[in-house]
Amino acid sequence: MKKTLFPALAASLLLAACGSNNAEQAQTATETAPQQVVSSDIAYVQVEAVLAQCDLYQTEGVALQEKTQKAQKSWAQREKNLQAEAAQLQEKYEKGLITSRDAQAQQESIQKKVASYQANAQKEAQTLDEENFVFSNRAQDLLQRAVKEINADGKYKLIINASALIDADTTLNITPAVLAKVNELYAADKKNAQK
Repeated sequence: MKKTLFPALAASLLLAACGSNNAEQAQTATETAPQQVVSSDIAYVQVEAVLAQCDLYQTEGVALQEKTQKAQKSWAQREKNLQAEAAQLQEKYEKGLITSRDAQAQQESIQKKVASYQANAQKEAQTLDEENFVFSNRAQDLLQRAVKEINADGKYKLIINASALIDADTTLNITPAVLAKVNELYAADKKNAQK
């Protein structure tokens, strides 16, 4: 009897283990099976439009763009002035209106001005690059936060940038909602910064 009880007990344990393993496998298979995605699970955002129309860009971005353009015009004018000064010196020397010693002294003076201008322009350019970098990061942060808040309920399984779209139904466009949320978050950030 002991001999038949032990094999029967082992067989029942084996069957029980196989049965629970099959149940676990079935449960795992349903968990990993792909879920069907329907059109209401997908949305797109026209990121460039949001960034161009948001209050952050309208206030700070436009000012930064104007500052950059003004600096570039200033650099171009300074270069033009230095080139004109060098050309005048060369012309005076060729006409024999100044001595070679005076020409050399003036040329050294122009070279110092060029070196000073280049150092200052490089510092200004680095400052502008850093300001543009910070501005871009702020804009991207606002955009990401806005999308996360809009999709806090997990309504969308996929939100894509419209720049990658070839064709899509306009009902999937959440750009206006994202723009409104970006402006709301920007206003809140601005208010918190003033405190």
